[in-house]
Amino acid sequence: MTGGLFAVVGPSGAGKDTLMEAVAARRPEVRLVQRVITRPSSAGGEAFEGVTEEDFAARVAAGGFALHWRAHGLGYGVPVSVASDLAAGRMMLCNLSRAVLPDAAERFPGMRVLHVTARPEVLAGRLAARGRESAGDIAARLTRAGYPLPGGLRVTEIDNSGALEEAVAQMLAALQPARA
Repeated sequence: MTGGLFAVVGPSGAGKDTLMEAVAARRPEVRLVQRVITRPSSAGGEAFEGVTEEDFAARVAAGGFALHWRAHGLGYGVPVSVASDLAAGRMMLCNLSRAVLPDAAERFPGMRVLHVTARPEVLAGRLAARGRESAGDIAARLTRAGYPLPGGLRVTEIDNSGALEEAVAQMLAALQPARA
């Protein structure tokens, strides 16, 4: 494995954070980018830094993010420190929104995309089990699950519909450098 940024994308409920954590647990050289999100840290889910809207806006104004975007009524940011980690040759996994991928590819040349997917019934079950969204919210997320990725990116598809170990093996294989 060599360094570089791997953008992990996919619909809500696909298991992106679970896969990222499992890969990092098996490969200590893999680092997870901790996002900054405008929701309370107590909201659960992935490990993230929760901030207020005001704090987020101040960080944007100060250039504190390598990338930032809005989705689902929240602000998301990738700390600018990720650039120094990449310059040091570290392998970084970062949960990103599909919408920010073109900006990320421009900011981080050589970025690869790991598109985590799962069958619709699996997504629905996982979203319902989280207990954070109404049935209407879940239906809307499932509708967005099929949105295509932007073109021109190096994308590896990872199906996380079955056993976690199968998807972990797929992700680990995707992190290997391409062989000529």
